Amino acid sequence: MSDEGLPETGRGYRRGPVLLRGNQIPKTTTDQRLLASDQDTDWLHSDPWRVMRIQSEFVEGFGALAELGPAVSVFGSARTKPDHPDYRAGEDVGRMLVEAGYAVITGGGPGIMEAANKGAAEAGGTSVGLGIELPFEQGVNQYVNLGINFRYFFARKTMFLKYAQGFIVMPGGFGTFDELFEAVTLVQTHKVTQFPLVLVGRSYWGGLMDWLRTSVLEHGTISEADLDIIYLTDDPAEAVRHVVERAHQIAAEQAALQAAAVAEKEQEEAAGPGAQGLWLPTTLGGA
Repeated sequence: MSDEGLPETGRGYRRGPVLLRGNQIPKTTTDQRLLASDQDTDWLHSDPWRVMRIQSEFVEGFGALAELGPAVSVFGSARTKPDHPDYRAGEDVGRMLVEAGYAVITGGGPGIMEAANKGAAEAGGTSVGLGIELPFEQGVNQYVNLGINFRYFFARKTMFLKYAQGFIVMPGGFGTFDELFEAVTLVQTHKVTQFPLVLVGRSYWGGLMDWLRTSVLEHGTISEADLDIIYLTDDPAEAVRHVVERAHQIAAEQAALQAAAVAEKEQEEAAGPGAQGLWLPTTLGGA
């Protein structure tokens, strides 16, 4: 008998898709445990309950950002101070992205994230902060005008990727490296449609790019084409310009592919069923 009271064939106890046997078979049913009045609250911290919280984070994120429009995610260190040149470059990036018609998405924290949000907000644009629950963080910065706070990194990362038409990555630490390489990996493996990815700061990122071109490429663990995913510059204006131009180019390429697919389908439908079979011998004979 299953947990739902339905007869089961075969050996074992089935609870939905899960098969239980031997000492794994519970002594009570799901309904009994649900309706029991003397249970403790440990279930609030169990994995099945976490799944519900994870689901809620995706639902809230999708709901808040679905109508965001064109956006670019900007990454960088939370430790950068307002008097640092990187902070001022972050402000420029945020402002110029808004002027180019984009919303700005950051991790919502201090440092370069705050700078990009500040530039976007002061330019009158949408300044998004995707915060994360950490023991040493103090919530989203004051320049965020659309903020979402996440418990789980992977739910937050999905929002960075799903709603951005490009990434601009400024000098940062391990968190920035993580976001950079995850984005590169998703583009390289075609898990996402290719989008522009720019590193700002030759003196900071140049060593990494040299290592990729020598040790990594020469070792055969990446291809020459993989290096083309990343664009390196010192100029915030050039970074924004590259994102805008490359995003338009990718959109045009995708539109052309879709138009070609529609035209091919229309030709097949116009030819009627069996048309390919009729034409194939003629084509082969002509060859």
